[in-house]
Amino acid sequence: MREYLLTLCITAAVTYLLTGPVRKFAIVAGAMPEIRARDVHREPTPRLGGIAMFFGLCAGLLVADHLTNLSEVFEKSNEPRALLSGAALIWLIGVLDDKFEIDALIKLGGQMIAAGVMVVQGLTILWIPLPGVGTVALTQWQGTLLTVALVVITINAVNFVDGLDGLAAGMVCIAAAAFFMYAYRIWYSYGIEAAAPASLFAAILMGMCLGFLPHNMHPARIFMGDSGSMLIGLVLAAGAISVTGQVDPDLMNLFSGSERNSVHQMVPVYIPLVMPLTIIAIPAADLILAIVRRTWKGQSPFAADRGHLHHRLLEIGHSHSRAVLIMYFFSALIAFGALAYSVNAASMWIVLSVVFLSAIGLVLLLLPRFTPRAPRWAEGFVPPRYRRRRAAVMASEDETAAPADEDEERVPVGVGVSGVNGATAVGSRTRTR
Repeated sequence: MREYLLTLCITAAVTYLLTGPVRKFAIVAGAMPEIRARDVHREPTPRLGGIAMFFGLCAGLLVADHLTNLSEVFEKSNEPRALLSGAALIWLIGVLDDKFEIDALIKLGGQMIAAGVMVVQGLTILWIPLPGVGTVALTQWQGTLLTVALVVITINAVNFVDGLDGLAAGMVCIAAAAFFMYAYRIWYSYGIEAAAPASLFAAILMGMCLGFLPHNMHPARIFMGDSGSMLIGLVLAAGAISVTGQVDPDLMNLFSGSERNSVHQMVPVYIPLVMPLTIIAIPAADLILAIVRRTWKGQSPFAADRGHLHHRLLEIGHSHSRAVLIMYFFSALIAFGALAYSVNAASMWIVLSVVFLSAIGLVLLLLPRFTPRAPRWAEGFVPPRYRRRRAAVMASEDETAAPADEDEERVPVGVGVSGVNGATAVGSRTRTR
C-alpha cells in the first residue's frame, strides 16, 4: 500500500507542478478558443491541461517501475506498456484537437486506434463471467471488439461530462478511488497478482486528477481539454479492462459451501461486469441522453449543445460549485455503493444506506437557492460566500442598491448570457483571477 501511495503522490506532484508552466505555454500557443454559446465560463481560458496530466502519468509509471513490489507488475505483465502506448496516441490526438479543433469522426477513429494499440500489446478482455453460465472464454475478435467498445464508450462519457470547472477530474478521481479499493482487495485478499496492474492504473489516475484539480476548481485557471478528458477516460477504461478480462474467477475458490453462500461469494466475480458501468454511470447516462436528444432533433450525435446534466443543474438555479458537488455526491454514491455491495452482498444495511443517501441527494436537488452558512469557528476554512459576516455585508449592499420599485418582478437570466457570471444561473458574482 505504501508504494501505491508513493506513486500516487509523485503523480499528483508532477501534474500539479507542471500545470502552471503548461498554462503559460497554452496562452502563448493560442490554445484559448473563443467562448461558445454552450460554454459556462465567462472568460477565455487556456486548454492543454492534458499535457501536465500525461507527464504525471509517465512519472507515475516510471516511479512504479523502480519500486520493489510494483516493479514485478512490469516484469510479469505488458499492460503498463500497452497503457502508455495507447495513452500517448490518444493524448496526441487530444492536443491537436485543443489547438486546431479536429473533426469528431477523426477523433473517434483515433480512439479506436488507441484501443487497438492496447489490444495488440496484450491489454484486452480474454473472458467474462456470466451469472448462471460461468466463465466464458472469448475469441480474439470478440475480445478485441468488446475492448474497443469499452474504451470508446468510457472516453466519450468522460469527455461529455467535462463541462464545469473541476467536474470531470473530480468525478473520475472518485471513480478511480472506488476502483482502486476493489482491485486492491482482489489482489491483497485473494492473492491474485493479475489484479495488480489495475490497482496501479487506478492509483496513478487518482494522482493525475488530484494534481490537476487545484488549478481546475472554479474559477478554473486552465481546462484539461480533450487532451486531458480523453486521457483519463482511457486510463479508467484500461483499469476496468485489466481487472474484468484478465483476472480468472476460478482462482478465487468461491465455489464452496451451500448454494446460497456460493451465490453471495460469487458477487466479487460478477462485480467486474457492473463496476466499469457504475464508475461512469452518470457520464454514461449523460452520453446516452445526449445522443437520443440530438438524434431526435435531427442533429449529429457529436453536435454540441447545452442539454447536459450539469447544464440542467445550472438552469434550475444551482450555483456552479453546488452543481459540481451534487454530481460528485451521486458519483460517489453509485461507485462506493457498488463497492460495498461487492464486499458484503447479504447486508441489508448497504441497501438501506444507499436509499437514505439517495433521498438526501434528491432533497439537495430541490434546494437550488439554499446557501449553507458555516459556523463562526469554521469561517476561515470556507469560501467567503459561505461566511455569515460576508453574507450580511452583501445583503446590506443589495438593500442599498435595491430599485425604487420593489414590486417589480425579477426576471431570471439564463446561464451563459452576457452580464451573468458562469458561477451561477441566478445573478452575477465577482470573479477574481
